[in-house]
Amino acid sequence: MRLMALITALCAYGSAAFAQTNDPALTAQRAAQMLERAALTMAEADDARDRVDALTETIRAYEEGLSALREGMRRAAIREQSITVVFEAEQERLGRLLGVLQSMQAAPAPLLLIHPGGPVGTARSGMIVSEVTPAVAAEAMELRRQLEELALLRAVQETAEDQLSAGLTGVQEARVALSQAMAERRTLPPRFTSDTDALLELTQSAETLDSFATAIRALDVMADASTRLPSFNDQRGQLPLPLQGRILRGFNQSDAAGVTRPGLILAAESRALVSAPWHATVRYAGPLLDYGNVIILEPQGDHLLILAGLGELFVRAGDLLASGDPVGLMGGEAPNREELIVSDPLASGGELSETLYMELREAGEPVDPTAWFATQDQ
Repeated sequence: MRLMALITALCAYGSAAFAQTNDPALTAQRAAQMLERAALTMAEADDARDRVDALTETIRAYEEGLSALREGMRRAAIREQSITVVFEAEQERLGRLLGVLQSMQAAPAPLLLIHPGGPVGTARSGMIVSEVTPAVAAEAMELRRQLEELALLRAVQETAEDQLSAGLTGVQEARVALSQAMAERRTLPPRFTSDTDALLELTQSAETLDSFATAIRALDVMADASTRLPSFNDQRGQLPLPLQGRILRGFNQSDAAGVTRPGLILAAESRALVSAPWHATVRYAGPLLDYGNVIILEPQGDHLLILAGLGELFVRAGDLLASGDPVGLMGGEAPNREELIVSDPLASGGELSETLYMELREAGEPVDPTAWFATQDQ
C-alpha cells in the first residue's frame, strides 16, 4: 500500500530528474551557519576594542551569508521547478504504471504465473514478470527519492525565509551602527596636509572624471604618505573587489547605449559595504559631476584607484587607510524580506540594484583592473 500511495502522490505533484551538483540544501545550511556567526559577532561588537573593525567584519559576514542564502533559495526553487515540470510531463506514463501496479496487487500471486497457453506460456510469463518487477521496483524507488527531495527543497525554502528575515534585520542594524561609529570615531588615521581650496576649485571646474583624476594626480601635497605604505605592485592579481557583488561590465566593454568606460562596473545590493582593497591615502572623497559620491585612493605614488557611485562616505581627503578599512556604503534602500521573497526566486542577481564604477590608473592612464583584482564572478 505504501507503494500505491507513493505513486499516487507523485502523480499529483508531478516531478523530474535533476543533476546532483550544487546541493541547495547544503548551500542553505552553510549560509545559515554564516548568519549565526554574524549575529554572534554583532552581539560582541559593542565590547570590542575596535568597534569599527568589529562592525566591519560583522557586515561582511552578514553580506556573505545573505548572498549564499539567496543563492541556496534560488537553486532550491530551480530544482523544485525542474522536478515538478518533468513529473507533470510524465503524468500519463505514471498513471499507466499505477494501473499496472494496481492490477498486480489485486491478482493473487499464483494466478499471475498461470497462462492460457499452457506450461510453456506460463514459463514465459514467469520470466517476463521476473524481469519487469525489478525494473518497476527500481523506478518506484527513484520516484520516491525524488518526492522526498521535493519535500526537502520546500522545507529548505520555508526555513530560509525566516533566516533571511533575521539576517536582513541584522545587517541593517550593523550598517547603521557602523555609520554612527565612524562619525563618532575619536582616533582618526594619520593625515597628510592637503590643499582643500585647490580640491574645491578642481571639483567645481572638472568637466569629466578623467580630467579630474588627472588633476588630482598632479596636485601637490606636502607629504606623500603613500610612499610609506606596503608595496602595491606585489598585489597584482590578488586584490579583493571593494564590495560583495559581481562584475556587470568589463574594462572598455560597451553598455546598451554603446558607451565604453575604462573601468569595471560592479553590481551590488543596496547599502552594500565598500572597503579599501589595499592600503592607501584618500586623495579625494565627495560628490563629483553626475557620478554620485566619488573616492580616489592612492595606494602608491604612480597608481590611483577611483570608486564612483557610493551613497554614503566614511572617509575624508587625507585619511590613511589600511587594507579592508570601510570607506562607505552604496546608496538605495535595503530590500526587506517581502521584496526578496516576492521577487522571482529563479532570477539570479535581481537584488543587485546598485552599481559601483571602479577605475585603476597607472602613471595617469587607465589600465584593466582585472590584472590586479581577483575578479571571478560571485
